Amino acid sequence: MKQRVISFCALLVLAGAVFARGPARIDEIAVAALPGEAQATLALIKAGGPFPYAQDDKAFGNREKILPSRQHGYYREYTVNTPGARDRGARRIVAGTGATGDARASGEYYYSDDHYNSFRRIRE
Repeated sequence: MKQRVISFCALLVLAGAVFARGPARIDEIAVAALPGEAQATLALIKAGGPFPYAQDDKAFGNREKILPSRQHGYYREYTVNTPGARDRGARRIVAGTGATGDARASGEYYYSDDHYNSFRRIRE
């Protein structure tokens, strides 16, 4: 009986670890460590464009819930060119619009090289 109680308790602890996920930890990446194409995209964001893809500067929904939770429209997405890709590729920069509502000057930029499966905050 004692073994069953211990096993049941261990199962509860394991279930809690699986279902009680907190906010994802977001690593950082320095601007200098970004691929050149990402550095160019970041410069375009700060300049306000022009952006090469119609999908750029559109709202990013954060459906993956990896980035901090914000109201809809707070995050904007931008394509990072991927040499050799036949489409937009998987690389993106997502920018927060900050207190000013302007992604150009917010200082809140995230890089994803795997189509939003993970992000690294860009450290300037």
